[in-house]
Amino acid sequence: MSSLEDLEAWKQARELRKEISKLTKSFPKEEKYRLTDQLIRASRSFTANIAEGYGRFHYQENIQYCSQSRGSMYECIDHIYCALDEDYITEEICSKFRTQIMNCIKIVNGYILYLKNKKENN
Repeated sequence: MSSLEDLEAWKQARELRKEISKLTKSFPKEEKYRLTDQLIRASRSFTANIAEGYGRFHYQENIQYCSQSRGSMYECIDHIYCALDEDYITEEICSKFRTQIMNCIKIVNGYILYLKNKKENN
């Protein structure tokens, strides 16, 4: 990998972040500083933590930041269910986002495993 932009985990997290941003535009105005804000912040954490970890010198630091990114992804799953429970989205949209987030989590998990292997072999 020659740059952050080549990293598949970051690219997929970026796409997911953009989709979540689009989704929140349809939420009611009264959610602007509640659910919308929580979803936006958590989704921005996906890419920000992967990027910060990528910029770190030690594998363990990178692993920690990727784990934080993964935690934010799970947080978004909960927020998506909140949106469903409040009738802001349909079951179909909820399922689509859950699947997309879980796919992103799998990619981040793969990257974490790669980093752990690199750490052990150095």
